Amino acid sequence: MLESLFTPKSVAVIGASKTPGKVGHDILANLIQGGFSGTIVPVNPTTDRVLDLPCYENLQSYGSPIDLSVIVVPKASVEAALKSSMDAGAKAVIVITAGFKETGLAGAQQEKRIVEMCKNRGVRMLGPNCLGLINTAHKLNVSFGGRMPASGNISIISQSGALCTAIIDLASMRRLGLAKVISVGNKGDISEVDLLLALAVDEHTRVIAGYLEDISSGDEFVKAAEVASAAKPVVILKSGTTAAGQRAASSHTGVLAGVDSAYGAAFKRSGVVRADTFEALFDYTTAFALQPLPKGNRLLIITNAGGPGTMAADAAEKAGLQVVSLASNLSVALKAKLPAAASIGNPIDVLGDADPERYVAALLAAQSDDAVDAILILLTPQAMTKPAETARAIAANLSGHKPVLAAFMGGQGVIPGHEELVAAGLPDYPSPERAVGALKAMCEYAAWRQRPPRIVTRFRVNRRRVERIITRRLQSCRYQLGEVKAKDILQAYDFRIPEGYLVTSTEEAMEAAERIGFPVAMKIVSPDIIHKTDMGGVRLNVSNKAGVRDAYDLMMLRIGQLAPKAVIEGVYLEKMLDRGLEVIIGMTRDPQFGPMLMFGLGGIFVEVMKDVTFYLAPITGDEAIQMLKSTRSYEILMGKRGQKGVDLAAIANGLQRISQLTTDFPQIAELDINPYIVGEVGTVPIVADARITLKPTDALCRLF
Repeated sequence: MLESLFTPKSVAVIGASKTPGKVGHDILANLIQGGFSGTIVPVNPTTDRVLDLPCYENLQSYGSPIDLSVIVVPKASVEAALKSSMDAGAKAVIVITAGFKETGLAGAQQEKRIVEMCKNRGVRMLGPNCLGLINTAHKLNVSFGGRMPASGNISIISQSGALCTAIIDLASMRRLGLAKVISVGNKGDISEVDLLLALAVDEHTRVIAGYLEDISSGDEFVKAAEVASAAKPVVILKSGTTAAGQRAASSHTGVLAGVDSAYGAAFKRSGVVRADTFEALFDYTTAFALQPLPKGNRLLIITNAGGPGTMAADAAEKAGLQVVSLASNLSVALKAKLPAAASIGNPIDVLGDADPERYVAALLAAQSDDAVDAILILLTPQAMTKPAETARAIAANLSGHKPVLAAFMGGQGVIPGHEELVAAGLPDYPSPERAVGALKAMCEYAAWRQRPPRIVTRFRVNRRRVERIITRRLQSCRYQLGEVKAKDILQAYDFRIPEGYLVTSTEEAMEAAERIGFPVAMKIVSPDIIHKTDMGGVRLNVSNKAGVRDAYDLMMLRIGQLAPKAVIEGVYLEKMLDRGLEVIIGMTRDPQFGPMLMFGLGGIFVEVMKDVTFYLAPITGDEAIQMLKSTRSYEILMGKRGQKGVDLAAIANGLQRISQLTTDFPQIAELDINPYIVGEVGTVPIVADARITLKPTDALCRLF
């Protein structure tokens, strides 16, 4: 797909320079020094030789076809250089030159022109405004990011050229080899979507690591990332995650869905391992590149000190890993090889005077135990400790069947051990917490790989009824669906709705209350009033006709005073519900990724703690359950300290129905069911309140 970009036989450098320090010089020098075996064609009209190579005035004077053209000329000359490259047969171009859409409207217009030029000729373009490209397997370094890195199995995609150079430098220090380093720049043509698909089938790439500031196409990204993640780990650091970019939202779900929630949901769906920091990006990538995936999340810790072992155990439990002990027969065998004071639990404490043989004995026992999925080895530099010898002994006894990570803690005293581990290709971290973080990433990715096939349930619903309601609302340019109409839609998708009536007078209110049966709830209905309780528009547990009359009159009086311009459609009366646990389920439609489902527990959990989770629709039943499990309040749903749990399957069913509704009707921008009253296993959840917002369609509105 991108052969001419990654494995060209001939490369032209348009803008090659004789002056060291200039980009055109450094790219040409890197290409030569990297050992590229193909044809190199420097182009510069002011000289006939550059770096001992014949230099051409233009590609026409060269006279032979080229595969790849690297353009390093002033912005005003880029279009001419691009045309000459394509006329010379180039199937791929890298535009290093900056000054395009990142500088404003004029630059964006010029970038659009060069993109169109490429598309019209079937040429793929990397950049503009990029560092270039490195492919170590092909000995191709057409970047100004320094010398060719060591060959390895990690490929990098970065929207920041500066981060590419930092990664290359850090990889060199850690003795990590790289396969490809690709700076995408402005992503005028080639984006992370193209590169994920290409690297997914690249035989030289075992791990894909990336730094992204934005994603070009949400739907295409999710599909490409899922393909790539199914083949190999994809670790991405996504910046630009603060609330500064959050859009305005009217629903509770929309308000809670910050700018970062959609990316988190997209990564979760597609199996992407998310790194929150540059440090974590390298920690996770290193572990994936050097160690096999775990079969489960059962961890055994080996240490020569109690404190670090406890730190590791705490970190593991917080990360959701199981801290397991050796099988009894292995424990007995190991005890015979260790001093009497050694602890054969988990952590296995081989004591502060441990020699390499004790570590090896514990390691061999852990590797032979089928109930252990991953091993963490800790070492602190005590007087009798031999870090280098211990590291060599550990490396020499690795079976390669399960991941082994190390945390040699300290400074100068553990440097020899760290260097031995790095040389042996064993991941070493400065603290137990960072090692556990990498193991957690590995376990979560392995679990994603082992997930059951995605089967989305389709429920039998009254879709036509919803179509009628939405069509009428859009035709009349009314985009806010209050409780009454929102519940009509939800009832069509088989949600349980309490009996209720919309009334417009005290007489109607009293008659409706008698039909429903006391006690009743009374709520104002107005497209202009979102937070009804704050405006005095809600009365609960009204127990008789006189109370209904008084509540109606007082409600109208207060609303008239607090919101005199609000359009009042009436008051909604419904039967008071039995007590239950209040949860919130909803949807907000992200412009990039589409409908995002939300779940959270009501009250303080959502208002103060923001304990909510998001997932991209459509979802499966397993994914709906996973949404519940990923909240901090999951234990409350399960029932603790004598309290009975709620029907998790019923909540999951509701989430799946919201998923179907919002994928069936892209006109729905936001949806809230708040609260959704759930009870014990076997009970049916009830929609207590709901609200839906439609996407404005001005074109339709102009017809009426």
